[in-house]
Amino acid sequence: MTGQQRFVVVIFSVVVAALAGVFCFLSWERANQVAGIVSALVSIGSLGAALWATLATVSGTRVYVSRTGSATARAGGSANSGAITPSSGAAADTIRVDRTGDAESEGGQANSGFSTP
Repeated sequence: MTGQQRFVVVIFSVVVAALAGVFCFLSWERANQVAGIVSALVSIGSLGAALWATLATVSGTRVYVSRTGSATARAGGSANSGAITPSSGAAADTIRVDRTGDAESEGGQANSGFSTP
């Protein structure tokens, strides 16, 4: 669990405990009114958080290539142990190539990083 996730869990737990304490000291009618208002506010906040999370992840295409095996090309072939993206506008916004395997060529083309055709 990350630090940010722990923070959210702690804040959520404190709020739940505080509401439980408040409900203990209210009459049933008053507690019902407070619970209705709190649930409405939480539902609107949850909808906003869901929309924010959805929009934050639509930023672009990402390609991650890591820990690939080795590749060998012979007689005019091609060997790739990294990433090859199309040369058109469909290329990724973020490309990360990390710890790729060996690419060897005997009369062909070899790539162990990133290239476009």
